[in-house]
Amino acid sequence: MTPRYNLGYVWTISLVAAMGGLLFGYDWVVIGGAKPFFEKSFGLTTAASIGWANSCALVGCLAGSLVTGGLCDRFGRKRLLVASALLFAGSSVLTGWAGSFKAFVVWRVAGGAAIGMASTLSPMYIAEVAPPHLRGRLVAVNQLTIVIGILAAQVVNWIIAVLLPLPGVAAAEAARAAWNVAYGWRWMFTAVAVPSLVFLAGALVVPESPRWLIVSGQGERARRVLARIGGEAYATAAAADIARTVSREAGPGPASSRRGATEVRALLDPAVRGIVLVGVALAVLQQWSGINSIFNYAEEIYRSAGYGIGEIMFNIVITGTINLVFTLVAIAVVDRVGRRALMLAGCAAIGVSHLLLGAAYAAGLQGFPVLVFTLCSLGAYALSLAPVTWVLIAEIFPNRVRGAAVSVAVSALWTACFILTFAFPLLQRTVGIAVTFWIYAAICFAGFAFVRARVPETKGRSLEELEEDLGTAEQLTADS
Repeated sequence: MTPRYNLGYVWTISLVAAMGGLLFGYDWVVIGGAKPFFEKSFGLTTAASIGWANSCALVGCLAGSLVTGGLCDRFGRKRLLVASALLFAGSSVLTGWAGSFKAFVVWRVAGGAAIGMASTLSPMYIAEVAPPHLRGRLVAVNQLTIVIGILAAQVVNWIIAVLLPLPGVAAAEAARAAWNVAYGWRWMFTAVAVPSLVFLAGALVVPESPRWLIVSGQGERARRVLARIGGEAYATAAAADIARTVSREAGPGPASSRRGATEVRALLDPAVRGIVLVGVALAVLQQWSGINSIFNYAEEIYRSAGYGIGEIMFNIVITGTINLVFTLVAIAVVDRVGRRALMLAGCAAIGVSHLLLGAAYAAGLQGFPVLVFTLCSLGAYALSLAPVTWVLIAEIFPNRVRGAAVSVAVSALWTACFILTFAFPLLQRTVGIAVTFWIYAAICFAGFAFVRARVPETKGRSLEELEEDLGTAEQLTADS
C-alpha cells in the first residue's frame, strides 16, 4: 500500500532547513557589494590585506564543515541547525559593526563557520526526512535557496549602495560614496541578521531527524516523526528499516553508547571508505569544474573579452538569472531523470563549453561568443553538478556515519573551492586564460569518466536501500 504522505509538512520542514542554504548564498556573496567600501573604511591598500579580507571566511567554512559532522552525530541535526542560525545572526551584526580590521576578520571567519555548518546540515537533514520519491527534488531545493540567497544579497547591496534614501544627505554622488564608506557596507552585512532570525524561529520548531533519533536509541520519538510524515504504516516500516541497518552496522548493544569517535573511526572501514572517497571526489569535481572562477572573477573574464563596465554588470545579472532558471529546471527533473544521468550530461556539457570558451579566447574573439559559451557552462552547471552533488552527498552515506561522512565531503569541497579561487589568477598569468579553461575542460571530462565508473544511481531508493547496496556500486550503476 502506497503511503499517503503529509506533503505540506514535509515541504515545510524541508524549506526551514533550506533556509540554511539561503543564508549560505547570502552571506557568501554579500561581501562583493561591500568590498570597495570596507576596504576604504579600514584603509586596506596591499594585495595581501585585500585578499585576506575577501578570503578569510573560507577558513571558517572549512572549520565549520569539519566540526559539524561529529557534533551533529553526537547532539543531533536540530540543535546544530539552531546553533548555525544563531551564529549567522550574531556574526553578521558583529562583522557589520566591527571597529577594527582585526575584529572584522574574526567575525567574518565566524560567519564562514556558519556557512560551513549550514552547507553540511541542510542537505543532510532534508535527505533524512524526505520520502524517497521526493528526496532529490527536496535536497535540490537547498541549492535553489543558495541561488536565491546570492540574488538577494546582490539586490540588497544595490538598494543600500544606490537607492536607499539618506536622511539629511544630499543625493550627490560624492556624498553617497562617503556614506557607503562610513555606514553603507555595515548595513549590507547587518541585513543578514533578518533572514537568520527567520531561520532560527523555524529551526526551533522543526522535528529532530528520525534517522538520528533511531541511531541514538530514541525509537519512539522517531516513529512519531515518521508517522507525521507518512502515516502509521509508513512509520512502522521506515523505522524497522532504519533500525535494521543501524543494528547491522553497529552490532549488539544500544546505539547511543557508540557515538562520537566511533563514527569517525568507521569512516576508515573498507566497506565505508570507498563510498566516502566517492563523496569527496564528487565535492572536488563540483569545484574544479571551474564554474566558481566565472562567478568569482566575472569582471576580469568579461573585461578580457572586451566588455565595458556597464556591459560587465549587465552580464553578471544575466549569469545570475541563468543560474536561477536552470536550478529550477534541475529541481523539476532530478527525481525523474536521475542523479547519475544529470551528472554525466553536466560534465560533458561543461567540458565542451570550456573547450569552446578557451578556443574563443585563443582566437582573439571578444564580446558575444564569450558570453554565450560562459552562459552555456553556467546553465549546464546549475542543471547538474551544482544541485546534484549536494543530493548525492546527502544520500550515499550510511545512517550511523552520515554526519561525519558528509562533513568530510563538504570539507573537501571547501578546500577545493579555496584552491580553485586562489589558483585562477596564477593560472591566468602563467598559462593564459584560454589554457586555464582547457584545464577545467580536462577535469570535467575526467569527472565524466569517474561518474560513469563509480557513481551509483540513487533515484527512488530509500536511504536504507542505498545503505544495503554499499560496496556494490557496480550493481547500482548497471541497474540505472
